[in-house]
Amino acid sequence: MAYDHERSKVALMCGGGSGHEPAHAGFVGRGILTAAVCGSVFASPNASQVRRGIDLIDNDKGTVIIVKNYTGDVLNFGLAKEQYAAHHPEKADLIKFVIVGDDVAVGREHGKIVGRRGLAGTVLVYKISGALAQRGGSLDEVYSMATWISNRLATIGVSLGHTHVPGTAPMSTDLAFSEIEIGLGIHNESGHSRISPIPKLAELIPQLLDLLTSTTDSDRSFVPFKGKDNIILLVNNLGGISELEMAGIVAEVRRQLDARGFATSRILSGTFMTSLNMPGFSITLLLLPSADEKDAPATDFILSLLDDQAEAPGWKWSAGVTPLSEGKQVAPQKEADATMNSNAPLTVPDSKAFVESIQRAAHALIKAEAEITRMDSIAGDGDCGLTLKAGAEGVLAEIDSGNISGKDLVSSILRISKVAEEAMGGTSGALYSIFFSGLAQGLQSNTPKDGKVTAESWGHALSAALANLYTYTRARPPSRTLVDPLSAFIQSFVTSGNKYAESVAIAAKVAEATKDLNAKAGRSAYVEGDRLKKEQIPDPGAWGVKTILENLMA
Repeated sequence: MAYDHERSKVALMCGGGSGHEPAHAGFVGRGILTAAVCGSVFASPNASQVRRGIDLIDNDKGTVIIVKNYTGDVLNFGLAKEQYAAHHPEKADLIKFVIVGDDVAVGREHGKIVGRRGLAGTVLVYKISGALAQRGGSLDEVYSMATWISNRLATIGVSLGHTHVPGTAPMSTDLAFSEIEIGLGIHNESGHSRISPIPKLAELIPQLLDLLTSTTDSDRSFVPFKGKDNIILLVNNLGGISELEMAGIVAEVRRQLDARGFATSRILSGTFMTSLNMPGFSITLLLLPSADEKDAPATDFILSLLDDQAEAPGWKWSAGVTPLSEGKQVAPQKEADATMNSNAPLTVPDSKAFVESIQRAAHALIKAEAEITRMDSIAGDGDCGLTLKAGAEGVLAEIDSGNISGKDLVSSILRISKVAEEAMGGTSGALYSIFFSGLAQGLQSNTPKDGKVTAESWGHALSAALANLYTYTRARPPSRTLVDPLSAFIQSFVTSGNKYAESVAIAAKVAEATKDLNAKAGRSAYVEGDRLKKEQIPDPGAWGVKTILENLMA
């Protein structure tokens, strides 16, 4: 694959076997590669194919061929270069050859003939030297930059398993479910070591960084790290890792690098060089020059080349700035605990009884967790009991910290709302948080100026909170959701003249009756209705509301 290249600029060619997408063809475009020649899966293209690629990008400034250090790639691309030079002696000096071997898993003794394998670090050679060529750098400048970057790379891969090459027999041997392999190649070559049981990420990353940065292992110390070095970090998806997992890996690698004193100038993360769908990742470190290093390109110059915009389908966007360390993240603004429009905090007649009622309800939810979880394993996704338990534990912690009391009612309710948002999360957490936020607003709007909250104030505030909740959910009774008993309780409380016990009894009956309802909202709506009726399972969310209301009473 090649694109219409300007003859007045140095051309860059790469290639190798297929199966590493987006490498190599995905990096062909403005500011990276001029051409890529790919063979079959994990197999080098032949010299004739490479020769055709060289012909297609013929230009006035010269060509740099960049290949990963694999025997087939080196031989076939090298043969094509020599054939081209033989047929065009006048251009023999206009074609250069760079071999990238960045794998630290292959030691000097083991790889004394073949050398280190080329891995994802090769992509940084493409990008930085390609940007220099795009800027108009000379052949010697581009070649020197590619060579310098190549010599400062260290990469290590790790995977939960090997990959199956399409069209071949299934593998007879692979990793066990309890194993992880460090240092395996991108063509299914065996690695440096296998570890069982699989360590946690926080325990795995230090082992990988030791292999990358060690200066005491004479067999594997390829890059002159000195400690507290300035680096570029590339975390590469080998094909089978989700974006979520990649983010976690990057965060842990960065955390460990910070702890070791490294200055990480740039972070690149994504799918750059795969091994089909291998369930693993690789870490590459590019050691940037130190201030006293002679005959080295300037660090700012290298970073600017990396940051130059590239127009190639496989190149992943990066920030182009030095990432903030964890200790320098922007601190969130503190939320004001003051009651919004009241001159004095709202209070209840008996602060102690108020707190004790909340504690009873929280402990009751924790006790009911197993039963609510059982209900939700049939009627939903099985997490309702755990979610409510997490919220209850969060509320108890706030009480222990003195943040929930009857001396500042609105502040206490807003604390409960915040716990629902952060500790519970998900749909239930959002519903509870919205309701309690509405309750706080309702109390402020319907409480006398003296700040003493009455039963009538509670009634108006509860009605306002329910109306506020209805703004954000379509659930209306009967809907087999937590709205059913909540609405029944509030309606009864207001119309009965604030009779709490009577209203709770009505809410409890409504919660019990949800076992005979077809779900119209929530996760239960995806469960076949007859099954819910057959199992006679009440709605778990409704049962949670029932549990809270029954235990708020003395």
